[in-house]
Amino acid sequence: MLLAFISDIHGNLPALEAALTDARVRGAEKIFCAGDLTGYGPFPAEVCRILAEEQITTIIGNYDAKVIAALRRPADWKEGMKPGKWKILEWTCRQIDGDAQRFLASLPARHRETLANRFELLMVHGSPVSAEDTIYPSITPYGLKKKLDGTRVDILVCGHTHIPFARRVAGALVVNCGSAGHPVDGDPRPAYALVKIQQGKPPSSRIIRFNYPKAGLLRAIEQSSLPRGLFADFSEGNKKREMP
Repeated sequence: MLLAFISDIHGNLPALEAALTDARVRGAEKIFCAGDLTGYGPFPAEVCRILAEEQITTIIGNYDAKVIAALRRPADWKEGMKPGKWKILEWTCRQIDGDAQRFLASLPARHRETLANRFELLMVHGSPVSAEDTIYPSITPYGLKKKLDGTRVDILVCGHTHIPFARRVAGALVVNCGSAGHPVDGDPRPAYALVKIQQGKPPSSRIIRFNYPKAGLLRAIEQSSLPRGLFADFSEGNKKREMP
């Protein structure tokens, strides 16, 4: 069994389409999404539509939850945010049509599933603690056990940090998918994770970096009122110029 996990698409439709194609070419039987469909990129509604139409198992990310909250009470968010951050959030909210809003609002915070009648999968956005908590490659057995708080898992999948990795920690396979739309580690290629389950072997995983047609994304950013710094961020694989 080969499974693909994507996360943190952040409105990057061309990257999402490339990730789905790449995963299926490699033989992925099922694709999961660990949240943050929206924010930063110029195609948030289109990303929601594809995931909904293809019935990809998806959970909500912290930015998605922020979008839903800001749509309902925008004044509460504008007052406490930096102007650049608010500009991105406000612009994203304006692009979210009724179908996308309903889809985002319907997403659960986590997904649990038993794979191959044996392995317990837990997929979260940030960590089992919350969607805004983080799991980095340096996670220790002590740190992981504390975050799990007694929850038994064989495979823990997350995103949020945009830093991809896969390693065994405290008996569990821990997989951070990285970002399938907005990489931040200086490599402009997005990432996703493949997880392989074979009879008689423990689950294994590897990170896939892939190329995608970036011209359409960058053109859409230029034609929008999104902060100009996002053009460079998506081009270079960084996250440092989009907000003052």
